[in-house]
Amino acid sequence: MPSVLFVCTGNICRSPMAAAMFKQMVGDDWRVESAGTRAMDGMEASEEAQQEMASRGLNLSKHRARTVTGEMIHTFDLILTMEEGQKEALRAEFPLEAGKIYTLMGMSGLIGDVEDPIGGGKEDYHRTADEIAGLLQAGKGQIIKLATTQVRRREADILRKRVFRQREGF
Repeated sequence: MPSVLFVCTGNICRSPMAAAMFKQMVGDDWRVESAGTRAMDGMEASEEAQQEMASRGLNLSKHRARTVTGEMIHTFDLILTMEEGQKEALRAEFPLEAGKIYTLMGMSGLIGDVEDPIGGGKEDYHRTADEIAGLLQAGKGQIIKLATTQVRRREADILRKRVFRQREGF
């Protein structure tokens, strides 16, 4: 099962919205989650993010913020950040996993950050959600390609380890 982790700062606005929208696009055959680089674990999604997603038929009421961990970085096939700085920080902290950490904008060939609507009004959340939706649609092919390539690599690694163990008599 391919997996994508969306990462923002607090995990209460951008990344949960991106995860909810992408999950709707790819369905239940994918593991799609979110986390934050400086999340306050257990916080609900912001009221404005919940309202914006509800207007799109998506429910964030059960979302709880969590801080990104090494285990998450290791187990997800693709990590998509909302900001260049987040991508660079995660690549520096987890250099062995750098090849699967990108920005959401990068999936559609763009450079830049998805604006953080925190502290803004409904219009700001709507604009950010529209931007994320557009980036997901434009980058969907690349996201699928990168995540499924990682799945194949992981499966090949497992097979290689099995063969090695059999050869070595383990």
